[in-house]
Amino acid sequence: MSALLTVEGVVAGYSPSEEILKSVDLRADAGEIVSVIGPNGAGKSTLLKLVAGILRPQRGAVRLRDMPIHGRPARDVSALGVAFVPQEGNVFPTMSVRENLEIGGYLDAKKSRARIDAIFGRFPVLADKRRHAARTLSGGQRQMLAMAMALMVEPAVLLLDEPSAGLAPQAAERLFETIVAINGTGVAIVMVEQNALEALSIAQRGYILVDGRNSRSGPAADLARDPDVRRIFLGG
Repeated sequence: MSALLTVEGVVAGYSPSEEILKSVDLRADAGEIVSVIGPNGAGKSTLLKLVAGILRPQRGAVRLRDMPIHGRPARDVSALGVAFVPQEGNVFPTMSVRENLEIGGYLDAKKSRARIDAIFGRFPVLADKRRHAARTLSGGQRQMLAMAMALMVEPAVLLLDEPSAGLAPQAAERLFETIVAINGTGVAIVMVEQNALEALSIAQRGYILVDGRNSRSGPAADLARDPDVRRIFLGG
């Protein structure tokens, strides 16, 4: 079975002479949650930006349903079905919840109203706060709004960069439940996450990046049980 998303041997950085990613591979099948873990500076966030079209690879390829998408503008990548939620600056704080969703749906404004109604049906807390400025939301609610904005394009793949960063444990737990629920609707998710044990616990596939390279990969449950992985990356 062909993969939904494939990353093959990508080399990339933020300048022509810089190599943050040094031949990285990744695969996500339809309906999967894929967790990417590793130490700070390993290139995890850079990998998501590359897939989203924010960065272009110096070498290698990114394919969606066997279609090359590397080098395309981020807007085109989004229109093809890849949505990216960055760690920071992922909502417009002075705008209302509904206005944020409208911006999320700008690629297809004609369908925006129906999609917003569907989002409010899926996330009642956002519906209750539809007229509230995004800055008034809790940290977990802001992350929920950011993911909801990404869902406005009805993506096949949702890229999440450190979604639980800065959240209290209880809020993080609710957020992971939301991620699982989104995946249950058929959206594949590639998630970079410092909370490695929790990330692997909800994923089917896991990748460990170290110094811009693939270190380990395989079924997420196997990585979570591996004593070396637990010692080095999971603190146990």
